[in-house]
Amino acid sequence: MTAVREGLPDGRYGRSADQRADRKLKIIGAVLGVVLLGVVGWLGVSYISGQDLSGRIITWQAVSDHEVKVHLEVVKGADDTGVCTLRSQATDGSEVGRKDVTIDQRTGQVDTEVTVRTTKRATNAILVGCTGSAAGTG
Repeated sequence: MTAVREGLPDGRYGRSADQRADRKLKIIGAVLGVVLLGVVGWLGVSYISGQDLSGRIITWQAVSDHEVKVHLEVVKGADDTGVCTLRSQATDGSEVGRKDVTIDQRTGQVDTEVTVRTTKRATNAILVGCTGSAAGTG
């Protein structure tokens, strides 16, 4: 009996079309992967560097059924100004108070106590966020 070969001998006629296509797909995938990593890195750096103000609530206390006292700390550039938004919620999760606090002190760190008026007793105080503007614009 004689053995019957199927296909061409390996390495005799160069690469097959499938091997060339696989190599092209690997190169395209690698290039797209590098581009995606670059875009994600660039977006991350631009987001972090765009944060003019960074704030946090140190403590809060419901002093009555219609007021919450909040100790707010904001870190910023010495000449930057901005606004931080505080909100307060009731036990059912509904918003009972909201206040925008202007931060315009000419120091790098601002500690301030703010009173947020509420429509009923609050169970928390939340810093929604801080937005800022560079010096000379406000």
